[in-house]
Parts: sequence; structure tokens; C-alpha cells
Amino acid sequence: MKIEQNHIQDSNKKSLQSHQEQFDFLSNNLSKKGADVQGIINKLKDFQVAIPSWALGAGGTRFGRFSFYGEPSSLEQKIQDVGILHALTQTAGAVSLHIPWDIPQDYAAIKEIANGLDIKFDAVNSNTFQDQKDAKETYKYGSLSNTSEAVRQQAIQHNLDVINIGDKLGSKSLTVWLADGSCFPGQNNFQTALQNTENSLKEIYKGLPNDWSMLIEYKPYEPNFYSTVIQDWGTSFMLANACGEKAYSLVDLGHHLPNSNIEQIVSILMSKAKLGGFHFNDSKYGDDDLTVGSIKPYALFLIFNELVYGMQNNPNNPDLAWMIDASHNVKDPLEDLIQSLEAIQEAYAKALLIDQAELKAAQLNNDVVKCQEILQDAYRTDVRPLLAEARLKAGGALSPINAYRSLDVRNQLIDERGKHTVATGL
Repeated sequence: MKIEQNHIQDSNKKSLQSHQEQFDFLSNNLSKKGADVQGIINKLKDFQVAIPSWALGAGGTRFGRFSFYGEPSSLEQKIQDVGILHALTQTAGAVSLHIPWDIPQDYAAIKEIANGLDIKFDAVNSNTFQDQKDAKETYKYGSLSNTSEAVRQQAIQHNLDVINIGDKLGSKSLTVWLADGSCFPGQNNFQTALQNTENSLKEIYKGLPNDWSMLIEYKPYEPNFYSTVIQDWGTSFMLANACGEKAYSLVDLGHHLPNSNIEQIVSILMSKAKLGGFHFNDSKYGDDDLTVGSIKPYALFLIFNELVYGMQNNPNNPDLAWMIDASHNVKDPLEDLIQSLEAIQEAYAKALLIDQAELKAAQLNNDVVKCQEILQDAYRTDVRPLLAEARLKAGGALSPINAYRSLDVRNQLIDERGKHTVATGL
């Protein structure tokens, strides 16, 4: 299924006048405060978030998976679903593939489908947390950190193969997340596990094309619950430095212990020019992979405040790779992703409203009350008309969720694919 421009225009007609009134009111008020409204809209139009291929079907938990009708059962269908999201939101212009779940059978055909939908290929993701069919070695006791050289070499080679696949598609980065760790005290030697991981990452790093980057993810626990080899941002940062200038840390919002100050982590990494990418989701307890902004919207806003500051003041930090990393068990996956994209854009827009010079002056004067007022004035502003205007100018839907439902997208996908298709991956 492909959403055509006339479908979106027909949907927008119903609410165009109401939108224009709301936008004009907000634009006038913000302009009086000195905000560059058109500049903010342009930044929102340019802001693109990659959709992970594994988020297009129903997710699940260790206890069960409830399939969603009309799931994409091939890479071609996954890219088509990203095309639906991008047509509606105009901010989902990339897809992030997970290998071996998404190995193309015909690279030229896959690239043609993506190009036709204005979709680029973001970071490719390796998988050494599951044993693959016909694999000689097992990752039961770790991959890049394993005590067995044969296991480590298999994991290294897999990552090199992933780079090769991504290179054929036009991707420019590799994301490495390890499940390596231990469940019981004494199971692993911490120093040996870390050194093995560093040595393995260096071997993978050697295989990067000159214009590529390697993003090193971290996670405090799960699936191992006593220790994780790359357990926090400091370890990721240390390993990135050990590998070289093309290696960076990747921050996943769910990969932190409760109440961690993620905005401070973001700020420090950007100041050291080592923040390479971002995985968006939300959580109540741990790595819940919930819809972005559904639980802690203010925390997301505070993180974006630091991101905006870093993008303006840390020119040595690379352009960031933005991606949603979520799992859907009770929602239509496409509706969930639309909600996440909206929440990300909303937090970004609110952060762009902050007068960073005024905030800096209040900080230098130790005016704590003023600092809070500046932040909360931006956060309390309803910026949804700005998002809608950015979508409208880019050719998207004023209300992506309403358009998705009025166009009856899910039922059309069911008609095309059937009820009981299952997406590859988790």
C-alpha cells in the first residue's frame, strides 16, 4: 500500500481552517516573545527519525506475543510501512535494519522500493544476542566478550558481514549492542570480559569504510542480571575512545537505571564529541520500550534541551543518528510509531523555544527561579500547531493519526497481506 499525496490533501481539507487559526494565534504570540517561528518550522521539517524494521510488527515479552493483523512479513513490506509513516508525518525518512532478520535478497530491488518512497537506510544493527540457524558456535555465554576465541571470531565476522550488507544499501553506520554479561557472581572475570570486548570491537572497527561510524550501545541489565559488560555510558565512552575517532556512544532512553540523569549524560558525551546516536522510547521501570513521551514527557524535553544546546555549541560532535527503538504488544504498531514521532517532534520544538542566551545569563547569576521559569515556560507551550504546520509545508498530514484511521490503512494492509502474517525479528 502507498499513500498518495491527493489522499493526504483530502484529509487535510477537513481541518485546514481550524489549523490555520491555531497556528496564527501561536505564531503571533511566539513572535512577540522573539521566537524565530519560521526557523523552528524549518528545523522541524528537516528533523528525520529512523524507524527500526523490527518495530513494524507486534512486539512481545518473555511471556507472550500477540500478533497484529496485516504485519509486514518481508523486508519489502517493512519498507512500504515506513513509507506510510513518512507520507503521513514527513519525519520518518529512514529505516534501520537488523541483520540477519532483514538481509535483502535483491539489493537493487530493495533500494528501488526505498528510493520510490524517499526512504534512506540508517544504521545497520548486528545480532550476537541470539544463536542463528546453522551457526557453528553459540552465544549462550557471550559473544565479543566470550572466553572462546572461536566464538569471538564468529561474532566479529558477523559484524563485518553486517557492514558489508549496509554498505551495499548506502548505510553509513553500524550499531553494536551486546547482551554479554553474567547472571551469577563469579561466573565471569570482569576484566577479562571487558578486554575481550575491546579487542573484538577494535577488529570490527578496522573493517569500517572510511565514511562510516560505529555506535556502541550500553545497557545496565537484561538479559543478564548480575553484570553486563557494557553496562553504562562511561564504559561505552571508554571503548569508543579505544577504538578511534569513528566510534561513538549511543544512548537508548530505556538503557538506564531508574532516575538516571540522562540529560547530563547526553551533555557530557556531546562536550567530548562522542555522542553518535539516540534511541527513543519510554519506560516506567526499566527497558520497557513504551511509546515515546507516554510516561516521562518532561524528562524527554529536558534531554532535548541538552541536545539542542549541544548541536549549537559542540560543532565537533557529529550529526546524530536518531531512531525509535520500541516494542508494541497491544497497539497497532504504525499508530504507536506515529505517536512516538509526534512526541519526539514536540519535545524538540519546545526545546527550540528556549532562549539559550537568557538561560545562560540566569545560570551565571545563579538565578535558580529564573532558570526554572525559562524551561517551564517553553515546556508548557502547546507547540502542536508548529508541528502541524511543518508537516503541511512538507506535504504531510495535519493529523497523522486521524489521517491513518480515515484512510483505513490497517484494514487495507490486512486485505493485501492477510490476517495472520508475522513480521520477522523479535
